[in-house]
Amino acid sequence: MAALVCIATQRRATTWGCPYKTATEANALLNITFHPNNKTVQVPPGTTILAAARLAGVTIETPCNGAGHCGKCVVRVDPALLDSLVLHAECQLAGEGDGLVLACHAEAVADLTVYLVEKEEKGLKIVTAGVGHETRLKPHMTKRFDAGRRTTRVFAGGELLAEEPGDTSGRLVGAAIDIGTTTLVVSLVDLLSGRELVSLSALNPQSLHAQDVLSRIRFASEANGLRTMQRDVINALNLLIAEGGEQAGIAVSDIHEAVFSGNTCMLHLAAGVDPAPIGKCPFIPALRGGSYLAMAETGVQGAPAGIVYLPPVISGYVGADITAGMLAARLTELPGTILFIDIGTNGEMILAVDGRLTATSTAAGPAFEGMNISCGMRAARGAVEYAQVEEDGALAIRTIGETEPSGICGSGLLDLVGELVRTGMVGKSGRFADPADPSLLPLLAARLTKADGKTEFRVSERVYLTQKDVRQVQLAKGAIRAGIEFLLKEKGVAVADIDRVLIAGSFGYHLREESLITLGLLPRGVAGKVSFLGNTSRTGAEMLLINGELRSGLEKLVLDVEQVELTARADFDKVFVDAMGF
Repeated sequence: MAALVCIATQRRATTWGCPYKTATEANALLNITFHPNNKTVQVPPGTTILAAARLAGVTIETPCNGAGHCGKCVVRVDPALLDSLVLHAECQLAGEGDGLVLACHAEAVADLTVYLVEKEEKGLKIVTAGVGHETRLKPHMTKRFDAGRRTTRVFAGGELLAEEPGDTSGRLVGAAIDIGTTTLVVSLVDLLSGRELVSLSALNPQSLHAQDVLSRIRFASEANGLRTMQRDVINALNLLIAEGGEQAGIAVSDIHEAVFSGNTCMLHLAAGVDPAPIGKCPFIPALRGGSYLAMAETGVQGAPAGIVYLPPVISGYVGADITAGMLAARLTELPGTILFIDIGTNGEMILAVDGRLTATSTAAGPAFEGMNISCGMRAARGAVEYAQVEEDGALAIRTIGETEPSGICGSGLLDLVGELVRTGMVGKSGRFADPADPSLLPLLAARLTKADGKTEFRVSERVYLTQKDVRQVQLAKGAIRAGIEFLLKEKGVAVADIDRVLIAGSFGYHLREESLITLGLLPRGVAGKVSFLGNTSRTGAEMLLINGELRSGLEKLVLDVEQVELTARADFDKVFVDAMGF
């Protein structure tokens, strides 16, 4: 299939054919048909293919929510019918006759048939395991069989919640649910023994509409946007719960409690609460957590009287995934100076100095998830996940599933750029070196090619890295490094004073200390002090399920966490620009 490279702009339009010429034509409705769904929708002329697809209930992946930045919403039309479109983008088609266009910037001006481009992401690699620690079995939910009445009473925190016919006291299950920006993890836990029964994962379907937090906030503000976001994530969670129940041999009706762990925006969307307040200054969330919802209110499958616990959040951009991670990593109990970072689309971090916590967050963007990258993809089969340059300049890569490379996921992206920086192929400013530079390793320099005046580094015949991709890495890592610098400055802590760096999250678990330091995402002074914790959002949620008494302590702790708001810092731009350098 031909590739589509697009730099979108709202200011310039390329027109194939004439837009609507008369008032009659402008007012007539068009028929847009989508295949293989075989769905047809009527829309006014000038409607984008993406807008028509959403009206038809057809999902087209748009990680940037139609802003035209990611180039992922590629669809195919009959090349002979390209004059039925107005393209609001500067597009370069590799293969002029393929009829590939961006759905977000292609406006229909005549009846049209659209063919969805299949993008297989088999074997999506999601980390479900994470660091945790033993906790006393003291669940918030309990059951007591009343032999005289032949009913079982269900209690939540000691208060009667419901009565069930017969003796169901031997069946009490909880669900620890990590709602990540990109992935979902559901673990079912036997609350009578504290034993994990099963753990399953999937892609968060919200990422098909918008990849990062800010894009989802904007999407939720559109007509039916919030309903779509909640519906999609709850439906996906229910599929995981049903599959987990089948694997564990339990009835879904035995699940009496769920703990939702995720960033602040994800909690809002899962609960059906408008996240708009965290999208604008002063970024105060409508949900602060430390509260309960009825399962039926959220739509999550479980017992009729089941409840959902929302852990407390620190701020609009430091959410329950971090507070759960604080619990799992025992941040308040660790001596010395600890830097805790969750690397993702939203870089959340905490500095713990002898148990006293200071938090901040930065908008890293979706590059770490493989989005906004020319050949970027999620951590699925065929994704380059590891890269290293050998002494002779040969490039060694590893793909998920050990197949031919079909793209680059986040960990592979950081490895690759890190190795190019280390070998001088990319300079401190982030620019590619001149391929003719005699100081470069010849085997490596031969991978630098120029097409239409643009330099590309060829990973394989189909997979490459562009100058723009390197810039995306710079922006993402610069944001996180700037956050680290401000945290250290706020508390008067030198890099040499840091005793440990703890990297949390599913994405962070796949990273290498060497790449993070070479890129400058972490300061060189922490070499040898970095540990990768895995999915502490899930393990922390499990701890809150197993021991309900931990909840009140966590809710009090959050109130004592000091916050550093980077947007209020006059020198943030300078620190950020400095942090972008390699």
